[in-house]
Amino acid sequence: MRVEKLVVIGQGYVGLPLAMRAVEAGLDVVGLDVDADRVKRLATGESFVEDITAERLGRALGSGRYRPSTEYTDAEGFDICVITVPTPLRDGAPDLSYVEQAGHGIGRYVRAGCTVVLESTTYPGTTEDVLRPLLQSASGLRSPGDFHLGYSPERIDPGNRTWRLENTPKVVSGVDDASLRRVDDFYRRLVERTVPVDSTRVAELTKLIENTFRQVNIALINELAIASHHLGVDVWQAIDAASSKPFGFMPFRPGPGVGGHCLPIDPCYLSWQVKRTMGRQFRFIELADDINHQMPEHVAQRVTAGLNRVGRSVNGARLLLLGLAYKKNTGDMRDSPAVDVARRLNDLGAEVRAVEPYAEPQHIPGGVTVVDLTEREVAEADAVVVVTDHDSFDYDLVARHARYVFDTRNRCRGAVVERL
Repeated sequence: MRVEKLVVIGQGYVGLPLAMRAVEAGLDVVGLDVDADRVKRLATGESFVEDITAERLGRALGSGRYRPSTEYTDAEGFDICVITVPTPLRDGAPDLSYVEQAGHGIGRYVRAGCTVVLESTTYPGTTEDVLRPLLQSASGLRSPGDFHLGYSPERIDPGNRTWRLENTPKVVSGVDDASLRRVDDFYRRLVERTVPVDSTRVAELTKLIENTFRQVNIALINELAIASHHLGVDVWQAIDAASSKPFGFMPFRPGPGVGGHCLPIDPCYLSWQVKRTMGRQFRFIELADDINHQMPEHVAQRVTAGLNRVGRSVNGARLLLLGLAYKKNTGDMRDSPAVDVARRLNDLGAEVRAVEPYAEPQHIPGGVTVVDLTEREVAEADAVVVVTDHDSFDYDLVARHARYVFDTRNRCRGAVVERL
């Protein structure tokens, strides 16, 4: 029996876990990526995604059923292709250039009966109105009819040890019933549960709803944290108390802002499309985006004020930041608010040092010296700022030896600790 061939375009935080899971499910997998250095590292068994261990990658390579590549010619004869490329914002508008490039590249190898699935986050209509014409033009085939086409939003949460690709429900869709069945059959081999919906537009909107929900609620709690500080109220205790209500409440916690490939970007796709099609603003999204983008500035102001209270100017101060990634237990620094905090403090004249055990050296921002978390580093800092709360940090050591701590994540306890 012939083994089906899967092509995954994009071998990052979404595409690489999907490729590994597919190999384990028995498919032949080609992992395409435009980054030649990334492909070279993968081919030698070096994983740059925390959720994929070198051992797991090594097993996939050793099976002979995983081949990383930069060449679209290696996609020839594919049965299924999943596109997991970035969809950033450019000047406030969606940048679908990576999706378009993937569509052009794979379109030449689309053949009758094959299936193409888009996983990249985007606005409703992208699969049918942007990707489909590219595939049809390059292949000379039609969908529906000749080949299958669908959309399934990624739900990867880097660093989450509980909810992984295989046990997170997968929303699936197709441009027609036959496409939906094909997409559903494919993902059923990889995950425990699929959630079919009626159209690709519904699936595309599903992803935007998920991340808009988080963006808006994080903004609400961040603004509450700012207000609570001025009101002299412990917002963290209030949130914990509210969480005791068994219905009608879901806890969100304050932080230095939002980052990564989803929250700073995905809700803006929805806002952009609403403005384009309806001529009106999506005020909730735009307000939430504004509040969350102001949080790094608020953190810098609070650190400056805290230093002033202990008789120290931020200009010339030695500051130790804990974490630079956008979320704990990962090295993902895309749109990280911690990097923004570091830059703002550096601009104020501070000597910024940082402890970041996960990020690769080439991603560390200029003006920041990476150090280990030691008693001496903590003691010699004028202030320690907890920005990304990696579990590997020794918070007791920080509380014992720091002169002053500003904690944006509620991880430290002690007389010298001030919380967001």
